[in-house]
Amino acid sequence: MQQNNRTERHTIAVLADNEAGVLARVVGLFSGRGYNIESLTVAEVDPARHTSRITIVTSGTPEVLEQIRAQLGRLVPVHRVVDWSIDKPGIEREMALVKVAGAGEKRVEALRMADAFRARPVDTTHTSFVFEITGSPSKLDSFIDLMRPLGLVEVSRTGVAAISRGPEAM
Repeated sequence: MQQNNRTERHTIAVLADNEAGVLARVVGLFSGRGYNIESLTVAEVDPARHTSRITIVTSGTPEVLEQIRAQLGRLVPVHRVVDWSIDKPGIEREMALVKVAGAGEKRVEALRMADAFRARPVDTTHTSFVFEITGSPSKLDSFIDLMRPLGLVEVSRTGVAAISRGPEAM
């Protein structure tokens, strides 16, 4: 049987008990096996049931990704593991704050680009802007790349939030 060495990027959601040490166990699973986490977000989603959603973006071969899903599912406080990249069609969004400094034509061009990407200035000085932009990770990547020659200073990203399409819950 031939192994697939193609690396894929997947978004995996984990529904787990909201208790001390759960995130450390999930992260430990990744670090102990040498898997990289590209993005990680965590938030309580059901206070009555004390559950949190952990959304992880990671890359690997299909075999490695299957191993990650299986190992996450075996962690004791985990209720469900969903790979939005294969299990269900999902929606991914991320928010970023992007600081751009500049004057003159570069400043005007940064504002034009921000408008085209529907990025909103949330802080403005005579020498800089901070833009807020929301969208798919690739949209944010494109906007940030366009801001580099216009005076990109700093970027802060939230990490990916994902949810399935349709009426069913995770």
